[in-house]
Amino acid sequence: MECLDTIADYALRSVGVGERLLPRSDFTLCQQFTLIGSGMIWNIYFGLLALLTGFFLATAVAVGKAAHNPIIRKASEWFIFVFRGSPLFIQFFFAYFFFLSLKSQYAFFDAFTSAWLGALIVLFLNTAAYTGEIFYGALQSIPKGDTEAADAYGLSGWPRFRRVIWPTMLRLAWPAYTNEAIFLFHSTTLVFFSGFPVWGQKGDALYYAAFFADKTFNPFIPYPILAFYFILLTLVIIAIMGKIGTRLNRHLPQDAKPKFRFRPQIIR
Repeated sequence: MECLDTIADYALRSVGVGERLLPRSDFTLCQQFTLIGSGMIWNIYFGLLALLTGFFLATAVAVGKAAHNPIIRKASEWFIFVFRGSPLFIQFFFAYFFFLSLKSQYAFFDAFTSAWLGALIVLFLNTAAYTGEIFYGALQSIPKGDTEAADAYGLSGWPRFRRVIWPTMLRLAWPAYTNEAIFLFHSTTLVFFSGFPVWGQKGDALYYAAFFADKTFNPFIPYPILAFYFILLTLVIIAIMGKIGTRLNRHLPQDAKPKFRFRPQIIR
């Protein structure tokens, strides 16, 4: 019953619901699992929204990099270069002080200096750059026979892209995109170290793990719990992306369908 009371008090603390005061003594395993799990709400929020919105910008960037127009092509290339060439940690700090300078002149940018929006924008732009390069590589790998078949059917412009180019691009890029999705969710832990303050946010998973490690002087319990939650999240991502990948390849013969293999990227 005591653990159930702890879950009731702290399960939604990270979003400002439930007990406001953190435990002060006698830190139990249930408290650590509950609070770190509560903080995962924000990690999932950052990762999910950045992934969904970044997907569309990445598609536009990939198409722009492959465009014949030199202005569009160079703009896409520089966007990818800047966000892939600089550390995500530095991007957080640069964006925070950039939004802070705008806030001093325009009150509209007040929300942009908070983690829930400012950090999300950074993650959105960062994953769009990495995914854009993945999609561009897939565009370059589309079999020539597919485009020739589209031309034979009289498809051009948007119908050609929507019916032939885009589905084939996704099918070829999906394994690498799955790895990018996993890495993005792991990258959300960097929000804890960024300059963005919280607003209506009571800490992410790393915040609570660091809290318990500091109070108990034992990092070998809260940090493995944090790793356990991210491993579970990774398995969920693999399962969902695998289902989507199967859907994308449903038209292929069974023996021709590429088998998904999880290959974690040690260095991005």
